[in-house]
Amino acid sequence: MALLDSTRSILVVIDFQGKLVHMVHRPAPVLESARRLLRLADLFAVPVVLTEQYPKGIGPTEESIRAIYDGLATPKYFLEKTAFGCCGDAGFETLLQQARPGLRPSQRQIVIAGIEAHVCVMQTVLELLASDHEVHLCWDAISGRGEDYCKHALARMAAAGATITNHESVAFEWARDKNHPQFKALSALMKEGQPQG
Repeated sequence: MALLDSTRSILVVIDFQGKLVHMVHRPAPVLESARRLLRLADLFAVPVVLTEQYPKGIGPTEESIRAIYDGLATPKYFLEKTAFGCCGDAGFETLLQQARPGLRPSQRQIVIAGIEAHVCVMQTVLELLASDHEVHLCWDAISGRGEDYCKHALARMAAAGATITNHESVAFEWARDKNHPQFKALSALMKEGQPQG
C-alpha cells in the first residue's frame, strides 16, 4: 500500500454521535485522535466527509468533533444516513467525487475515523475496498463497544486489504518532509500532548 498523498486523500469521520460516543472502548483518546485528524486535514487541505447515522434516534455529532468540523477551512461535506455502511447511501459516492473531482476510486486514499468498528466502520470499509478504493484505518480514532469488537473488526478489515495506521503516521505522510510549509504547525499540534488511554 502506498504512502498517503495529501492531494489524493479524503478523511471520512463516521458517526461520532450522541451517548454512543461515550460508551465505546477508550472514548477520550479516540475522540482526541479524531479531533487531531480533523485539524490535520485542515492543515493539509484534505477534504473531510462527516457522517451521522439516523441522528433522530442516536443523536447529533459529539460537540467537540462538530465544532472542529464546522470551523474547517478545507472542503467539507456532510452525510445523514440510515444505511450502516456509508456506501449504502447513494449520496456518499457523490460526495467523494465532489471532494476529489477527476480521481477514479482506485486513485482515492480514504482515511477513516469513526464508530462503531464492527458495524458502520467495517461495512463502509469493506464496501470501499470492494469498489477499488485504498483505505487507511486510524486505529487510534476508531472504536466500538468493547475492546474485542474493535480488535477483531480491525483484523477483518486488514485481512480484506485495508491499511492499519494512526493519526501521527497520517500527519507525517501528508507532510513527507520537514520543509513542508505546514510542518511547524503539525509539530506544534503533536506537542500538545498525546491522547492517553
